[in-house]
Amino acid sequence: QVQLVESGGGSVQAGGSLRLSCAASGYTSSKYCMGWFRQAPGKEREGVAHIGGDGLTSYVDSVKGRFTASQDNAKNTLYLQMNSLKPEDTAMYFCAALRSDGGYCYTNDVEEFKFWGQGTQVTVSS
Repeated sequence: QVQLVESGGGSVQAGGSLRLSCAASGYTSSKYCMGWFRQAPGKEREGVAHIGGDGLTSYVDSVKGRFTASQDNAKNTLYLQMNSLKPEDTAMYFCAALRSDGGYCYTNDVEEFKFWGQGTQVTVSS
């Protein structure tokens, strides 16, 4: 059973940076697509970034050039480096795992990601 635990959230001013971590257990990185999602109050959960079993990354347009997803397979940890934060980045951030052949990220559908962490809050003030 895959277990995910996020950390690293907090409150920052606009323009600041945070690095989120997601400690994973019970999985093999080459067999899972790992995703970062966020959910703001009153809004649907949206995919922010994904990293496949081959290390390839993808991002939603709103964070391209500002956020970087990475993973340390030796530590079984996923990271999301967030720079130039904006108030609209305020949300609860979750990491999630999708099992697929070769860890290919074939979808951004929240329903397809079966394993989720508890989330970590990010608040950006203007």
